[in-house]
Amino acid sequence: MTQAISKTLKFAEFVKWIPENKHYELHHGVIVELAQPIGKHENIAGFLYRKITVEYVRLNLPYFIASKVLIKPEDKDSAYSPDVLVLNKGNLKNEPLYEKESTVSQSQSIPLVIEVVSTNWSDDYALKFEEYENIGIPEYLIVDYLGLGGKKFIGNPKLPTITLCQLENGEYKSTLYQGDEVIQLKSFPELKLTAKEIFQSAQVE
Repeated sequence: MTQAISKTLKFAEFVKWIPENKHYELHHGVIVELAQPIGKHENIAGFLYRKITVEYVRLNLPYFIASKVLIKPEDKDSAYSPDVLVLNKGNLKNEPLYEKESTVSQSQSIPLVIEVVSTNWSDDYALKFEEYENIGIPEYLIVDYLGLGGKKFIGNPKLPTITLCQLENGEYKSTLYQGDEVIQLKSFPELKLTAKEIFQSAQVE
């Protein structure tokens, strides 16, 4: 669950304000405290982190997964902290906010971003969908392992669903996955992941 704080800030003020060991985002000037993720949420994020890391290492791509880097839409007082953020190291020299503020704004720096849905599901399906699309991030994966999203996003009946958003002509085209079908990632076309496999990774063995 997210909680808005009754204080508004500019982006530059926000990055100086963020306390240690706290998880915050800035949504159009509004500070939003993110709840501590539950175990299953972290299990899924960790599973995807490991699978993707193995793949970009295998392909010798100049990628890494950032743990504390923010995504900032240009000309907006917003900053987002996704669950899994894949960065292209080769473009970071072009990011004016990266070295001092650990922040990226350019689509060339972000081949893939992943959000694991929690109770603030509307942020993932609406706010961040629009913001990541406007930035031009090529692929955005929404992992809704509890089936929390609205029916217009994941269908009726509501079931655990993976939504793959891929940029085409400046707009996201969404594809839903719920079972054994392999998720067709353009950033990692040989990575064989299914929705079922991702959802199963939430369980504690």
